[in-house]
Amino acid sequence: MRAVLVLYFKYFLQWDEDLATSIYHTFVALCYLTPILGAIVADSWLGKFKTIVYLSIVYTIGQVAMAVSAVHDITDSNRDGTPDNMTFHVALSMVGLFLIALGTGGIKPCVAAFGGDQFSEHQDKQRRTFFSVFYLCINGGSLLSTIITPILRGQECGIYSQQKCYSLAFGVPAALMVVALVVFIVGSGMYYKAEPEGNIMLDVCKCIGFAINNRYRHRSNQYPRRQHWMDWAEEKYDKLLIAQIKMVLKVLFLYIPLPMFWTLFDQKGSRWTLQATTMNGYFGKLVIQPDQMQIFNPILILTLVPIMDSVIYPLIKKCGFNFTPLKRMTVGMFLAAMAFVCAALVQVEIDKTLPVFPSASQSQLKLLNMGSSAVTVNLPGNESLTLNAAQASDKYFTFETERIIVSVGSPGMTQAIFLKRKSRQTLLIPSVISDEWLLDLTSKPGQGNNEIRFVNGMNMPVNVTTSAVDLGLIEPFYYSTYSTIKNGETKFSLLSGSQSCEYIKDFGFGGSYTFFIPSTFVFGPDCQDSITVVEDIEPNSVHMALQIPQYFFITAGEVMFSVTGLEFSYSQAPSNMKAVLQAGWLFTVAIGNFIVLIVAEIAKLPNKWAEYILFASLLVLVCIIFSTMAYFYTYIDPSEIEDQFSKKVDEDEDDKDKREKAEIKMVRRDSAESYDDSYKQSNM
Repeated sequence: MRAVLVLYFKYFLQWDEDLATSIYHTFVALCYLTPILGAIVADSWLGKFKTIVYLSIVYTIGQVAMAVSAVHDITDSNRDGTPDNMTFHVALSMVGLFLIALGTGGIKPCVAAFGGDQFSEHQDKQRRTFFSVFYLCINGGSLLSTIITPILRGQECGIYSQQKCYSLAFGVPAALMVVALVVFIVGSGMYYKAEPEGNIMLDVCKCIGFAINNRYRHRSNQYPRRQHWMDWAEEKYDKLLIAQIKMVLKVLFLYIPLPMFWTLFDQKGSRWTLQATTMNGYFGKLVIQPDQMQIFNPILILTLVPIMDSVIYPLIKKCGFNFTPLKRMTVGMFLAAMAFVCAALVQVEIDKTLPVFPSASQSQLKLLNMGSSAVTVNLPGNESLTLNAAQASDKYFTFETERIIVSVGSPGMTQAIFLKRKSRQTLLIPSVISDEWLLDLTSKPGQGNNEIRFVNGMNMPVNVTTSAVDLGLIEPFYYSTYSTIKNGETKFSLLSGSQSCEYIKDFGFGGSYTFFIPSTFVFGPDCQDSITVVEDIEPNSVHMALQIPQYFFITAGEVMFSVTGLEFSYSQAPSNMKAVLQAGWLFTVAIGNFIVLIVAEIAKLPNKWAEYILFASLLVLVCIIFSTMAYFYTYIDPSEIEDQFSKKVDEDEDDKDKREKAEIKMVRRDSAESYDDSYKQSNM
């Protein structure tokens, strides 16, 4: 669902890129905060099975709400394809996203753990096989959804007007979620359902809270200092628990710089997808949609994980280099920074091809000669320009004033033209210069589509249609409104009375065109070359394949950072503290997504490539800090420390037993002596 989410925000809800990115990352952050609550609910009250079922229902309702919010016909009263009450769609989609974030809190922490509960202690091999299949299913699902969901989004659907089918893209996952939930519930009788035994995170929080509070109450110098601030919890909590918390805190301290990695990583679903909308998606005969570029992430994960484990890491070890987990994580962070450097270089190439639109104080003007003979045009601040018959100017002219004087012909005919600020317009110069001069507007198309319109320079009306769009009847010396055409080959039918013409044009991504039908146009089989094509906005020319290096670096970084990070965390924490570390790890992901919002708001950089460089620089800085922290970190074996405490506890128990036995003997001896004394006294 996330694959198309940022495009839904931008093109359906009509938000700008910054707002779409901000809401996207807020949603992702919530999705990684709620699992902490879900784990507490499952372990303390409901149990894993009920938590999965109840919150999956919430999840499904949220997905259905998203599908309904994307049906434009609900509020499209004038049937023009655009919702009239956008507040309804925004409100419903926000409710849907909140329910999904809440629902995923019951799924993320519980499903894998519930699967692991189905195996007994002697079934280690089967448990490992289950987790391998489970991980494969997750990445397989990610791979399939990244391919299929954008295809569903790209379909045209609607009751009264056809628009991009976001409702289908959200509705199909909702239906599949219902099926998955039903299948899961049907197997209820076969599951082992462990009773909730309390959540270790609550115990940890209480112990830490007590230590802090106790230390604060004994802050005076009259109290002796203790070796570690957690030792202030010894009055109430077991020493083994305190030692385990110390080990966890040592790892959590290393987590402090980690959110910056997720700040960069999760932007592949927002900024990178928006970047792909300005690129060319033709891979030979195959057409890749902008939101399908994320497909390279699961493909590369499934490829790189076994290569890293079986080839790269053993090779580094053979070279005699001690490539510890913390060193791997440092390299992973550096690779993510390199990915954003690649993204910045790609953005520089894209910016070279993008049109320079007018600022808020400017206007831009293009000229089109509709006559059958050349004309000379004089524009203020520019040299004289000669336009041949049925020809347009090569570029847009920029003006700082709203009113300009245009002179056409020799002797010239002068006319005042009023321009619209922050807009591009085309001045249509008729055959008879004394007739009315027409102005129209244009802008860059979105979603990789093309915007086209026809200008009729003949003295008879022309009807223009395609299989997808009907441009309608165009009056003499007038133009049609802009119509959206998808990429690929399109056939136009031009009709005027009994005369007809078939015109074929192959479109790329993101172009804008004006097709001019000149006064000399002749219907028939050879009409193709008679139409003048004016390229108002150049189609996307930078190929999407240039994004592959940045996806490679970010995925390689993910494999070295994420997989290794979890492995390191689990190896350095006690067995009963895995859930605490999992919560801490998820929390770093949430904080990382919040950092995107903070940096984007504070920086306010006008160029996207500069923002990419800023994020890369911040991660390199954090990488240096993390490597310094890692250098001073000492690896431990939690099981050995726990064994030492267990032995100490056993010795203490033995000593206690010996003391109790000695005390009993002393009591018996004292009682015997007192009996003898009392006996002697009674005899006397």
